[in-house]
Amino acid sequence: MKSKKKNLPKHQEEEKSAEGTGVQCSRPKSPHGLTTNSHTDKRKTRGARKSTKQVFESYMTFEEVSHGLKRGELIQGQLRINPKKYHEAFIPSPDDTRDIFLDGIVARNRAMNGDIVVVKVLPQEQWKVVRSDTDCEGASESEAQKEHMVQKKLEKKREHTPRADVIVEDQCNDLDEVITKLRNPTLTDAGTVVAVVYIVEKKHSRAATGFLKFLPDKPFAMFSPVDHRVPRINVPLSDCPEDFTTRPGDYANTLFICRITDWAATSNFAEGQLSKTLGQAGEIEPETEGILTEYDVDFSEFPDEVLDCLPKNLPWTIPPEEMSKRRDLRNECIFTIDPATARDLDDALSCKQLPDGNFEVGVHIADVSYFVEEDNTLDTIASRRATSVYLVQKVIPMLPRLLCEDLCSLSPLKNRLTFSVIWKITPEGKILDEWFGRSVIRSCVKLSYDHAQSMIEAPDKMFTAEELPPVDPVHPIDEIHQAVLNLHSIAKNLRAQRFSGGALRLDQMKLSFTLDKETMMPQGCYIYQYRDSNKLVEEFMLLANIATAHHIYRKFPELALLRCHPPPKAKMLDELQELCDQLGINVDLSSAGALHKSLITTLGDDEYSGARKEVLTHMCSRPMQMALYFCTGAVKDERLFKHYALNVPFYTHFTSPIRRYADIIVHRLLASSLSALSSDEVQKQASHCNDKKTVSKRVQELSSELFFGVFVKECGPLDSEAMVMGVLDQSFDVLVLRYGVQKRIYCKSVMALDSFHHRKVGKKSELTLVWTPEDTESAPVEQVISVFTLVEVQLKADNAPMKYSAMLKRPGDNC
Repeated sequence: MKSKKKNLPKHQEEEKSAEGTGVQCSRPKSPHGLTTNSHTDKRKTRGARKSTKQVFESYMTFEEVSHGLKRGELIQGQLRINPKKYHEAFIPSPDDTRDIFLDGIVARNRAMNGDIVVVKVLPQEQWKVVRSDTDCEGASESEAQKEHMVQKKLEKKREHTPRADVIVEDQCNDLDEVITKLRNPTLTDAGTVVAVVYIVEKKHSRAATGFLKFLPDKPFAMFSPVDHRVPRINVPLSDCPEDFTTRPGDYANTLFICRITDWAATSNFAEGQLSKTLGQAGEIEPETEGILTEYDVDFSEFPDEVLDCLPKNLPWTIPPEEMSKRRDLRNECIFTIDPATARDLDDALSCKQLPDGNFEVGVHIADVSYFVEEDNTLDTIASRRATSVYLVQKVIPMLPRLLCEDLCSLSPLKNRLTFSVIWKITPEGKILDEWFGRSVIRSCVKLSYDHAQSMIEAPDKMFTAEELPPVDPVHPIDEIHQAVLNLHSIAKNLRAQRFSGGALRLDQMKLSFTLDKETMMPQGCYIYQYRDSNKLVEEFMLLANIATAHHIYRKFPELALLRCHPPPKAKMLDELQELCDQLGINVDLSSAGALHKSLITTLGDDEYSGARKEVLTHMCSRPMQMALYFCTGAVKDERLFKHYALNVPFYTHFTSPIRRYADIIVHRLLASSLSALSSDEVQKQASHCNDKKTVSKRVQELSSELFFGVFVKECGPLDSEAMVMGVLDQSFDVLVLRYGVQKRIYCKSVMALDSFHHRKVGKKSELTLVWTPEDTESAPVEQVISVFTLVEVQLKADNAPMKYSAMLKRPGDNC
């Protein structure tokens, strides 16, 4: 029976808490960045807080928290809940060297994943030492199988299971921690137990996808979120479909969106309202809408007041007065290189050889700031969205499509407004001169990465017009071909200089899909190949971003929007070094450059070295922190500006203003058109961009997991070799080499396994699996599992929607 859709008033569907926006809040702040809010600023008495009827402790008042932070009795940080063990949560310690553990949902006190919280340290007799799953190889897993069974029971109880296994999120180093860490106390005990006493900012959307369960004789239904980190929610029956009480079975597989409206201190469960009936679980569009809603991604159509900010007379032409203000580059050989399906072309390249043997190289970026005027309605919504979100089957744009795909897109044979960086550069990549300015270009051809790659691989070939997209007759194909070859040659030299100078790149396997054009269902999948044409474009975008960072910092030392990359977590790095030493891997983790050289040279050249490098790359990625936008006026120590992976003192984002709001701010700085904003305001927008970038990355990962789950269901079972990435005492993690996905295999779930034994020396764990003989005359087969062991696995869909498992195959069974 088709589920009945329940439509709620628009304001209920789209309602967002002021605390969750990160940029719009205008409440007064304390010196510690606290904002008062109606949820946390309740003047409760101490007596009420100790009430025996309460499940949760009442929140402290704003004044109490402010004083506690000043005295060093309280700690502020971002809450991370373990998606595999939802009773475990962590915040970073004030010195940012380790995690502080929160044990159970009572300690979290109604805070949710991603929230900025204030915690108090509990008495020492309540301390508990724990090991987080974030260090898979170094962790004990005595409770792993028990946890697995608990999860299975929960999944059955909720009539749904979570999406494909995910790795615990990397610790997010909130920039406020960098700015204020010298003023905060330092905890020395990693196992110190704490409890939340105040929610500074509700980063979590308070929305979830899940399922309804009918409860006889109750005036409400139980909403069970798919994400186990979100509490179960009581929903009034009046909010449910009309026939839910009489035919609840009809809705067993129906996905709903529910928003938490309240969570009383006296209840284990939150209260909420249904926002929408999505559709059947396991179908791509309902699941996708659920992901977007959960992560507070605005995918609504742009309203008329936003579109009214754009030119009305189409096709639009550049006004003569604007042309007169810009450098005219329309006669230059300028072209784009993008994915074949791209429509938002925001960067173009040029390369002209000079009489002295050097080159004039240009990076030309769409001048989005010309159309997005500061503080109008379009600017407001762009700043709120902060980034485009790329799903497998579509893009949720930051800006209206008229801008993304027409007015600002550097389409061939059309005059377009740009910001250009032009260098005079030697063939070896030494920069002799540099120019920044607004310009006008006319791209002569839209090349795909495949086109550019073909040109690189066939330097002497005479390409015909039929082999390429339409080309401006003013510029012969040979001229374009030679420009690509020259750019490739210079890019190789620039790249070599970067890595010899200490840069690091940690490439991880990226899964891509081929989709049916009509149904948009996955027809196939493959590991994306990063080739010379990709490297060419990347090298000049990096060069432009670095040059721009230096330029705006010189021009606006207190207002520049830059992007830093903090060094890896020292404790995790030390543990990784110890593990690598025990595994006999010669890896130097002392610097970004040393690590890069180690990854290139340490593993040999046999047929499995590529797989071992993938596993080692993943292991090395775990201690890494996230890169962050920041305002230079908010961070006084210039050493904190550094970008660790690129090994450069200054870096920013300038090259993608169509899809990133941070780039628009940088463009305004370049044009000196940014109004008199304070560094605090720029920092606030930078923090919001950080949040939205993190969300965008996670949503993209979930979209990929969603499509791969559908692919396994439709095309599976799928056989592949896999390499062990980490070993616990009752399970191990593998990288499935054919598909680049990571899965956990529980020993007690392996069919035909007679027994297993675990041993650990230092940081190195090893499992010995004993397989039941296939016949009575054969002896049991032993299989040793450790990091880098190759195994055979089969990916097979589970009964629940979107869920699949990796089944370990008996040694000797061929894929």
